[in-house]
Amino acid sequence: MIKRDILFEIGTEEIPARFITRAIVELDNIARAGLAEMRLKYGNIKVTGTPRRIVLYVSDLADRQEDFEETIKGPPKNQSVDQNGQYTAAALGFAKSRGITASDLRFTEVKGVEYLHAVVREAGRDTMELLPGWLSGLLKKIVFPKNMYWEEQGVRFARPVRWIVALADSAIIPVRFGSVTSGAESRGHRFMGSKSVQIESAHKYAETLEREFVIVDHEMRKKIIMDGIAKIEREIGCIADKDSELLEENAQLVEYPVTFLGAFESEFLDIPEEVLIATMKKNQRYFPVRSRDGRLSAYFIGVSNNKARDMSVVRDGNERVLRARLYDAAFFWKDDMTSTLESRLPQLEKVLYQERLGSIRDKTERVRSVCAWLVKKMKETKITRAVDRAALLSKADLVTGMVFEFPEVQGVMGREYALREGEPEEVAEALFEQYLPRFAGDSIPKGKIGAILGICDRADTIIAIHKAGLPPTGSQDPYGLRRAARGINEIIWGLSLDIDTDALLAYAAKCLNADKDVLAGSMDFCRQRLHNQLRERGYAHGTTSLAVTSMGARPLQVLRMLEAFEDVSGEPWFESLVLSAVRVANILNKIPDKKPFSSKKERTDFSTEAERTLHSALDKQGGSVKRALEAKDWTSVCKALSELGGAISVFFDGVMVMDPDPDVRAARVALLLRCKELFDSIGDFSLLK
Repeated sequence: MIKRDILFEIGTEEIPARFITRAIVELDNIARAGLAEMRLKYGNIKVTGTPRRIVLYVSDLADRQEDFEETIKGPPKNQSVDQNGQYTAAALGFAKSRGITASDLRFTEVKGVEYLHAVVREAGRDTMELLPGWLSGLLKKIVFPKNMYWEEQGVRFARPVRWIVALADSAIIPVRFGSVTSGAESRGHRFMGSKSVQIESAHKYAETLEREFVIVDHEMRKKIIMDGIAKIEREIGCIADKDSELLEENAQLVEYPVTFLGAFESEFLDIPEEVLIATMKKNQRYFPVRSRDGRLSAYFIGVSNNKARDMSVVRDGNERVLRARLYDAAFFWKDDMTSTLESRLPQLEKVLYQERLGSIRDKTERVRSVCAWLVKKMKETKITRAVDRAALLSKADLVTGMVFEFPEVQGVMGREYALREGEPEEVAEALFEQYLPRFAGDSIPKGKIGAILGICDRADTIIAIHKAGLPPTGSQDPYGLRRAARGINEIIWGLSLDIDTDALLAYAAKCLNADKDVLAGSMDFCRQRLHNQLRERGYAHGTTSLAVTSMGARPLQVLRMLEAFEDVSGEPWFESLVLSAVRVANILNKIPDKKPFSSKKERTDFSTEAERTLHSALDKQGGSVKRALEAKDWTSVCKALSELGGAISVFFDGVMVMDPDPDVRAARVALLLRCKELFDSIGDFSLLK
């Protein structure tokens, strides 16, 4: 069998870096699914891209589809053949619906009954017949966050498509997209390469473009950048902040990466380093550099898309741009400190939080109230004043010049300005820590003041946005409610804060005059997020559901209960106990009126040793479970259940619950009622089945 290498290059105007990585993953998935659907075998698929091209490379693609044969079940024989032995209308209609003739029909026995079966065969087609349509379809299936239209309405892509290379080895595959038709002509680097580059064959594509200063493989570009950074680090004796997202973005911004070292005046190091880092990373895509002791230095490492004859020209240009940004930051830093945070509070009244929810100042006052309530509930009266002060100043930095210019440093500037105004250190730190964690895996607040402020602010947000009728829908979550709910749980777990989140949300709802439906929806939303968050941590669905339904209002206890039950979930006694708990529930569900049996729960005149053993175990372990539940000692709960499990198993093995004797049956049902009460005090064990 002949095998071919397939090259499909989509040449475009510069595509935004954030689009490219997503498009690579999507095209890889679409290509694999398409080849499988077409029954085409291949060796390997590689999808990569640069700002000016997205490339699919398929190696060792079979030159022909595999033949296809499928047997499809039809009507039974008694409906397929008439009394004369001829096919009925039903049989002939079945054959027609499958595109076959009556000669392709067969009778096959299935579980003692003969059924008509259609044997559908399809001979494989030549790969070259299939590729034009398939590759054209790929162009239309790639989805971008935003598309551009530049010709007829049906032609759209992230950026205008300027050329297409489609080759099977060296043969051109005819593909058309708008007015662009495929060929073997690509393009080199925009500044250093040729405007027209002939690709002799698919397997020579990468090496041909490399000679034209295009490194097609984005992983190779990342390696070149990392090697360049390492070389500079050795030369200056410093260490760069090698942020993985920044590395990915830089790799997708260039076709031929060239690293260079730049510098700025050391006087700018007086500005908080978060501002400097934000300026370098977000605005300029530079890698900040630190000295060996971890302090930020006055260097940066940039990545150019141009290997200039004199790289000092590139360096000087980048230094001028950064210097201008830093002068702006220095101005805001100096100007902001002419006013205190507290003096800025009236300005918050003019900043709209949400049109139905008032201003940021209104939110600040609500958060102060919720904080005061939570501090009292937690009996942390020593920090009452500090929490209130932090809540009062929590959003004041939003109206500073620095945060207006660099929104990502909110909280950071609140802390820095508060420290310079003489606020207590724990209050200043809370102004920053209220935003932690900012994303999954981020650090959490170290102090209780910042933790309480962050929890209360998030609770207010969840209730407020639900009240405004704007909860998350599908992938849309413009107000970050999922992140808010996640943050509350992460803080509670990280600092071991046993907070009743239902009560917290109820008080936040009271401050907002939210109705019971808003509160119920908010509570349900937080329960769902808690369940999802724990599942993401790897906990089993059943035990997670049990813990959340049992202790969902107290995330700390949910986690501790889950940890204890996960530790024993694989043990034989626990699996047997779960089956027993489900069996108990099933038996009792068949008894419509349980009142006559409830009065028998205290009797001790049992007829078998199994009943007496279970009664004794319930007396002993029932009390142990109750005390352990009150103390939220989940390890002791599991220990008591393990000692009870054997007695229940012996009971079910040795007796018949629904005995013909009414008194015997009543005693045994009464024992099961006691078992169910004990199980229900912990949770719904049927969720573990």
